[in-house]
Amino acid sequence: MLRTLLASGFAAWLSLAGPVMAEDMPGQPLDQPLSQPLAERFARLALDCVHREYPNKIAHVFQSDEDAKTPRELYPVFYGCFDWHSSVHGHWLLTRVLRTYPETELRDEIIAALDESFTTENIAGEVAYFAGEGRASFERPYGLAWFLQLMTELREWDDPQAQEWAGTLAPLEEAVVTRITDWLPKLAYPIRLGTHNQSAFAFGLYLDWADATGNDDVASLVRRKAMEFHEKDVNCPLAFEPSGEDFLSPCLMEADLMRRVIEGEAYARWLGTFLPQIPIDGSGDWLAPGIVLDPADGKLVHLDGVNLSRAWALEGIASSLPEGDVRIPALLAAAEIHREAGIASVSAEHYEGSHWLASFATYLVTRRGIKGD
Repeated sequence: MLRTLLASGFAAWLSLAGPVMAEDMPGQPLDQPLSQPLAERFARLALDCVHREYPNKIAHVFQSDEDAKTPRELYPVFYGCFDWHSSVHGHWLLTRVLRTYPETELRDEIIAALDESFTTENIAGEVAYFAGEGRASFERPYGLAWFLQLMTELREWDDPQAQEWAGTLAPLEEAVVTRITDWLPKLAYPIRLGTHNQSAFAFGLYLDWADATGNDDVASLVRRKAMEFHEKDVNCPLAFEPSGEDFLSPCLMEADLMRRVIEGEAYARWLGTFLPQIPIDGSGDWLAPGIVLDPADGKLVHLDGVNLSRAWALEGIASSLPEGDVRIPALLAAAEIHREAGIASVSAEHYEGSHWLASFATYLVTRRGIKGD
C-alpha cells in the first residue's frame, strides 16, 4: 500500500528535477525512489564542496594561540562544505550515491574524492582534534549523528572499497561512539529544538548505526533514553512549527525516532496521543511547508531543509503504522507536498543552501531511514 501511494506522487517531484524525465530512465519503474540523473545532480553539489575550504564557519574552542589554525589544519578530512557536519554528510551523500548507482558516470570522481579524504593520516588528525581540551561537546549531537550515518552506509555495504574506507575511519568511529556513550547517561532532558542540537533526530541515526553494526550496548542506551524522554509525551504542538530557522521538526522527528523504538499497534497508539491532529480524510494540507523568502540567507534557508526532513519523517511514520491505518494517506499526502517544495529548492545558485540541502534531498528520495528500502 505504501509503495503504491508513494508512486502516485513520484512523477510530480520528478518534474522538478530539470531535464530528468521518465523516458530518460528506460526499464526503471515509476516508483524508483531516485533517478540516476537526479542522484548525479545531488552528487555534483557534494563534489563541489567537500574539498572547498572557504567560506567556512568553524566551531572551535581556543585554548591558546596554538589553536589558531585553518579549517584544513583543524579537521583534515571534514574541512569543506562550510562546516564540519555538512562536510560529513556531503561525504555520506557521495557514498550513498556510489552505493546506489555503482555505474554512475561520476564514479571515478566520487572514488577519487573519497580516497583523497579517507586516509590514515587524515583520520588521525580528526581523532587528535576530538581528543583536544575543551572539545567534549564538539558537533554533539548532530555532526556525530551524521558521522555514524556515514559509517552505517559503509558498514552495510558489501564492497571491498567500502570496507577499506570503513577500516580507515574506524578510529574516529570509536572516538565518536565513546563521546556519545559518555554523554547520554548525563542527559537529563530531551533537546526539543528545530536545529542542530535536537536530540530526537540524532537518536534516530544513532539507533540506525547501532542496529546496522550490532552494537547492542549503544542500541539499548539510546532506546532507554528515548523511552525515558518520550514514552509519555502527548499532544505535541505541531501548530507552533516551524520556527523561523528550523530545519528539523521537533514533533515529527520525535515521532520518526519513536517508530524505531516502539513497534506495531503500540506505536500506532502512541502516535494517536502524541499527534492526534493527523487527519483521517487523506488530505495533505493539514501541514503547510516552510517558506523561504531569502535563499541567500544561511539561517532563513533552513526552512528548505525542514521541508525535506519533514517529508522523510512523514514517510517514515507512515511506513511504521499497521497496514490499513486510516492516517497513512494523510501522512503521505503531506509528505508529497513537502517533498515537492523541498526538492525544488536544491540548486547550486546559493552556497548557503547548496553546501547541505543535497544531502537532505538524497536522504529523502533514497528512503535511507526506512527499513527494507
